[in-house]
Amino acid sequence: MKNEREQFGSRLGFILISAGCAIGLGNVWRFPHIVGEYGGAAFIVIYLLFLLIFGIPIMTIEFSVGRSSGKSIATSFQELEPKGTKWHWYSPVAIIGNYLLMMFYTVITGWMFIYFIKMLTGDFAGNTATQISAQFDAMIQNPWLLIGFMALATVIGFGICSLGLKGGVEKITKVMMLALLAIIVILAIRVITLPGASEGLRYYLIPDFGKMAEKGVGEVIMAAMAQAFFTLSIGMGSMAVFGSYISKKRRLMGESITIAVLDTFVAIMAGLIVIPACFAFDIKPDSGPSLIFETLPNVFNAMSGGRLWGACFFLFMIFAAMSTLVAVFENIISYSMYRWGWSRKKSCLINCGLIISLSLPCALGFNLLSGFTPLGAGTTILDLEDFIVSSNILPLGSLIYVLFATNSRYGWGWKNFLAEANTGKGAKFPAWLKVYVKYILPVVILSLWVQSYL
Repeated sequence: MKNEREQFGSRLGFILISAGCAIGLGNVWRFPHIVGEYGGAAFIVIYLLFLLIFGIPIMTIEFSVGRSSGKSIATSFQELEPKGTKWHWYSPVAIIGNYLLMMFYTVITGWMFIYFIKMLTGDFAGNTATQISAQFDAMIQNPWLLIGFMALATVIGFGICSLGLKGGVEKITKVMMLALLAIIVILAIRVITLPGASEGLRYYLIPDFGKMAEKGVGEVIMAAMAQAFFTLSIGMGSMAVFGSYISKKRRLMGESITIAVLDTFVAIMAGLIVIPACFAFDIKPDSGPSLIFETLPNVFNAMSGGRLWGACFFLFMIFAAMSTLVAVFENIISYSMYRWGWSRKKSCLINCGLIISLSLPCALGFNLLSGFTPLGAGTTILDLEDFIVSSNILPLGSLIYVLFATNSRYGWGWKNFLAEANTGKGAKFPAWLKVYVKYILPVVILSLWVQSYL
C-alpha cells in the first residue's frame, strides 16, 4: 500500500508530529492540577525520574517496531514475529484503544473550542466564581452544543488527515505545534510577572518533600509514575506508525529523548501558567480537573487584558488537543488503509462518521445519559472510556511491546531491537540495559496496572 511507504518530509516534521501525539490534554489539563494536588516541585522531580527510566525506553521500542516493519499497528507484529507466534493478536486491541480514546477526546476537544469562543466574546466578563461554574454546568448539560463541537473537532481532524501525510498531517501539525510553543511561552512570561506570582513559582519549582510526606509518599510516587507513563501515548501503536514513516538516518533513542523533552517542556510550561496564576489571585491550585474550566476563567477575569490572555490560553489548549487528534486519526486511517485496502479519502470519510457516532455516548453522558454511572456514583461514560484506555490498554500494550522486543525465542528479540534502534546517527540505546528492560520494566508496568484497580 502506498500509505505504508510514505515518509515524512523532514526530521522536524517527525519530531513535532510525534511530540504532538504525546502533547495533549494530559499535559496541559491534568499536569498542572496533579502537580498542585501532590505537592508542587517534589512531584515534578519524581515524575521526571520515571519519564527517564521507563517512558523513553518504551517509546524507543515502539518506534523501532514501526520502522523495522515499515507498517502500522495493522501488520507490524506480523512482519516481525517468529512464524507460529501470535503477537499480532494485539493489533485489533490496540486499534480499538485508539477508537476508545477518540470517543472521549473529541468531546473534550470540543469543550476547548467552546471556551475559546466564550473567552473571545467576553462571556465570562464580570461573572462571579459561582456564575462561571454555572456556565460550565450549563455547557455540559446541553447535548446539542457538546455534539456540535465534538463533530466540528472530528471533521477538522480528518480534514487535515485527508490532505495526505506530508501535505496535511505534517504541514499543518508543524504550524499548530510551533504556534502552541510560541503561545505557551508568551503566556508563561505574562503570568510569572503578575504581582504575587513569586510564591506560586517557589511552590512549583522548589522541591518540598515535607509536603509530599503529608500526602503520602507511596501515593505521590504512584501518581508520578502514572503521569509519566501516560503522557507519551505509548502502547497503542501511535508511535509505531510514525516510526514506519521515518528513514534510518537517526538512532531512535535520541529521537525519543527529544520528543520526551518537548512533551515535558509543554507540561512544565503549562504548570508555569496555571500554578503562579492561582497563587497571584489567591486560588487553590489543587482544585482538580475543574481547574481549567471553573478556576482559570476567574483568574483571567482578574487580570488586566484577561479576555485576550484567556482566549490565547484556550487557543493553546485547542492546538494541544488537535495535535493529538490528528496523530491518532492518522493511526486509525493507516490501519484501515492497509487492513481493508481503502484509499486515504475513503478511510477519512468512513472513520469520520464512525468516530462522531461512537463519541455520542460520551457527549450524552453528561446530560441525557447522566443517570448511567458505570464506575460508581458521580462517574460518567467518559470515566469508563478513560479507565479502559489509560488503566488497561496503554499499560498492557506497553508491556506487550517490551516483551516482544526482549524475547529472543518467541518474540522479535533483543538483538533485532538493538540493531534497529541504533541504526543511524545520534544517541545509542545501551545494550547493558537488557536486564532492566527485560525483567524489571515489565514488573513496573504490571504494578502500575494492578495499582489502577486498587
